Order: sequence, then C-alpha cells, then structure tokens
Amino acid sequence: MITKRYLRKAAVSILVLAVVGLTGGNALAQNIPKTKAFRIERSMAAEAVACIECHKTEHPGLFSDWAQSRHASASITCYDCHAAQEHDKDVSTSHYQQYQRSDTAWGKKEYRVPITAVVTPKDCSRCHPDEAKQYSLSKHANTMEIIWKIDPWLNDGMNSDIERTSGCYHCHGTILKSENGKLDPDTWPNVGVGRVNLDGSLGSCSSCHTRHLFSVMEARKPEACGQCHLGPDHPQIEIYMESKHGDIYTAHGDNYNWDAAPGAWTPGVDFRGPTCASCHMSGAGSVMTSHDVTERLSWELQAPLTIRPQDFKPLPAKNDWQVERSKMKVICTQCHGRTWVDDHYVKLDKVVQEYNDVYFKPAKKMLDELYEKGLLDKSRFFDEELEVEYYELWHHEGRRARMGTAMMAPDYAWWHGFYETKKRYNKFMKEGRHMVETNQKAFKAPDYPNATGSKQKPPEVFKK
Repeated sequence: MITKRYLRKAAVSILVLAVVGLTGGNALAQNIPKTKAFRIERSMAAEAVACIECHKTEHPGLFSDWAQSRHASASITCYDCHAAQEHDKDVSTSHYQQYQRSDTAWGKKEYRVPITAVVTPKDCSRCHPDEAKQYSLSKHANTMEIIWKIDPWLNDGMNSDIERTSGCYHCHGTILKSENGKLDPDTWPNVGVGRVNLDGSLGSCSSCHTRHLFSVMEARKPEACGQCHLGPDHPQIEIYMESKHGDIYTAHGDNYNWDAAPGAWTPGVDFRGPTCASCHMSGAGSVMTSHDVTERLSWELQAPLTIRPQDFKPLPAKNDWQVERSKMKVICTQCHGRTWVDDHYVKLDKVVQEYNDVYFKPAKKMLDELYEKGLLDKSRFFDEELEVEYYELWHHEGRRARMGTAMMAPDYAWWHGFYETKKRYNKFMKEGRHMVETNQKAFKAPDYPNATGSKQKPPEVFKK
C-alpha cells in the first residue's frame, strides 16, 4: 500500500496537464470554466518543484504555456533553463528575495538557487548543440556586427538611443548589460535575433520559439518571421502573402501538420505549400534542416549592390553560392518541376543584373561625384535630401524589386519595386545633374532631429 508519507517524499519529474470539462457540440459548455488539474509524477529536484509551484500561482499564463510544452513532457523545468552560477554577470540578485517570503510554502531558504531571467543559445546548446552551432553562423546571430559595419543611422549617429532601443534593436537585438544583479532597462527586455548576451553568446532562440511553449509549430508559420521581416525596406511577409505560396497557406494552412517532429516535416505529407521556414530552414529531400538562414542563398538581396553571399564584406558566408542554390533547388523541386525551378532563377538573375547596372551603379556614381565636388557633405548621412533619395533607392524600392522577384510576388517586383525605383532614380539623377551643372551645394538640415546616438562601435561586438 502506498502511504501519503511515501507520496510526499517521492521526487517529481513530469507534470501532466489534465483538462477536465465539458466538451462536444453543446454551446453552453464552451462558457463553463474548465478545471485544470496537474498531476506530479516521478523524479525532479526539490528546487525545480519550488520553481514550478511558485510560478503556477504567480504567473499562471507562463506556467500554462510550459505545462503544455514538449519541455514539460520531457521533464525540462524552469531550473534546467534558468539555472545560473552565483558569479554569473546575469544572475538575478532580486530573485533571492523570493526565498524569504512567508506567504508561500516555497519561499524558503532550502530552495534558494541562483537563476537568470536571460536564457541564451549557450543555455539551449546543452540540449540542442547542433541548432545552436548553426544559429551562431547565421546572419541572424551576427546581425549586430553587420548593422554596425554598414548602417549610417548608427555610424553617423542619426537617431537617438531610445529610437534605436524601441525600433532597430527590438529585432536586431540589444547588448545586454547588468549592474549589481539587475538588468539594465535600456537593454532589457529583448529577444532580438542578434542580442549580445552576458555569457558571450549571440541571439535569442525565443525570437522564433516564444516563451514558454517553445512551439516548433509557431516557428514554422510565416507570422513568426513576419514579426521583423515586414515594412517598406524588407516586406518579406507581405511579399509571401501576395505570392501563390502565401495564397495556398491562407487557403489550406489550417490543415497543415504543424506539429510534426523536428527534422520530419515533409512537403506533400505535412503541408501543401511552403512557408519561410520550409524554404530557408526545414529539411526536405536530401537537404538537411538548418538553423543557419544564411544557407541556401545565392544572392545578397538586401545589400546596396547585389552580390554573392561570400562577397558580403560585413559577414562573408563560409559557403559556395552554387552549392547553396542547388540546395534551394532541391527544396523547390519537392513541389515544382526542374524546368520551372531553373527558369525562375534565370529570371531572378536577370532582375539582379538590371537593378545593379541600370539603377544602382549609375546612382552610386552620381553620389560619389557629388561628394567629390563638395556639393554634398560627407560628414554625416540623411541630413541632405539626395542622401535620403539614394538610400531609399536601394534600401526600399530596390530591395522590394529584387525580393519580390525572388519570392514570386509580381506586384512587389513591379508596382512596389521597379515602378517606384524608376521614380526615385529619376528624381535623384535630375537633382544631382542640376547640382553639378550649377555647382550648387545641397541644402543641409540645420536642426536634424534626434541625431544624438553614439557613433562608437560597441566593444562587446567588435572585441574580436
């Protein structure tokens, strides 16, 4: 006979979420609160039990997410991910106060352990070493280095710190800082893909696999990528939704098997039309799954002048574009014939050549001439109108033309892309030629707002 004392002494390991309630077609049943009972089984550390029981009361939404996750079913607890060492830079000293509470059974010194709020790829690598390694090589993980090498908003100090924190760094990531066990609110909270963590790792897995469900289903849906890949400069989510792929997703996505095991999500079996993840990360045919989104790319479409990924100086890809294109073609041929795929790339290559030769190179030549003649001030960017026109020529319309073609969205390739590029180009060249002919300097905004950001490249990023 199992005694109550035995049950109290038994360590725990897996919490099973049992949902008890009325179900079926009864409309009234939908409005009756369902009782959620959590059953404790097998073995887990007492400190981990304390975390779970406390958070179940303090943060029921967080707890519910975790309880329904694969982590919970595999006995991965709060403590396994958030555990820290006393000397870690990101250890939370304020959390120690939780073990001095008298209003809860779990606020006792015996459960005291150092934890951090920041879970990093280094932490995740204890169970997911391949994914963490692949991610570390990607443009996502290294995006802070990339933008500090090429972005005039940062290098010329043309936006303020709060504009960067609330906008740019929300997706690209902050450089986390902590003092006396308290995270700096100027750098936290943040789950940017290139976040520079206090343990030296880069990025945040919860950018795509949000806390605390960490759902593979969620990361496979295009909306996960659309959190950051949207807007006038890189509207991939809008481009995708316009394309046939997006149309199929809209029509049939509810029937996709989003929860297939990692590495086993198969086109034609689990889904009908591709998503961002299925093309750029998930495996298919002979192509292996990868968390390095730099793979499978044969052009650097976001750059001012379109180049091969290995020629992208801020972060040269450590692969061969022809090999990577062949991988993407394998992905495409899961649903398309070889001729269709080959001819698509013929069209993309022609678009790249036209953009480079007809639009970007002449505009860049004009910009360089204006600087050389002293008609534009090179000391900082964006405070003269032609600098903005040049920037948006490649950064907005030029990108949309190229990306719209690559992802088969004709409205973005033409009306949002080349059509707008033509207008921007004509305006830029007309004004540029007029300045050269009249030897007239450009108007420079005397009170350009909020050009107060630091111009110093952060040592945490460039220490190497």
